[in-house]
Amino acid sequence: MAHHIGGGGRFKPQAGSQMASPNVIPMADIMLVLLIIFMVVTPMLQKNMPVDMAKTDTARDMQDADKDDAIVVAITRDGAIYLGHTETRKDDLTNQIKDRLANRLDKTVYVKSDARAKYGDVVAVVDEIRSAGVDQLGLLTEKNQGKSSPATPASTSTNPTGD
Repeated sequence: MAHHIGGGGRFKPQAGSQMASPNVIPMADIMLVLLIIFMVVTPMLQKNMPVDMAKTDTARDMQDADKDDAIVVAITRDGAIYLGHTETRKDDLTNQIKDRLANRLDKTVYVKSDARAKYGDVVAVVDEIRSAGVDQLGLLTEKNQGKSSPATPASTSTNPTGD
């Protein structure tokens, strides 16, 4: 008798053994690489110098201060002045702000001061900014956490002052 190989449907091949659990080692490798990437990139995402801003109850949200092209002047507790990430001297501040405002329609500058900075330092920086021809000046503060909404995060806001 002759047997047909592969014909007639009499022979059904056996399936190989299947894995009972997925292999998570490659996924763990990818997650570790992503974690390292985020740890390296995250500090570079901060646009301005970090300061502990003053807290106030009457703060208003100001989304324009978070824009990439916003001009933010920070004053640290030791009196250092930063224009964005760059430390600058008070004498150079007026010219640097004039250069940045040259081709802009929105001539708003935001001042972000440490709560423990000297009042005189902040006033001197505001005077330098005003002498650069700034139309609007925003003072960035943090909103106090009220008892009615303890889960609400502190938002960056401003109290604008204008002429």
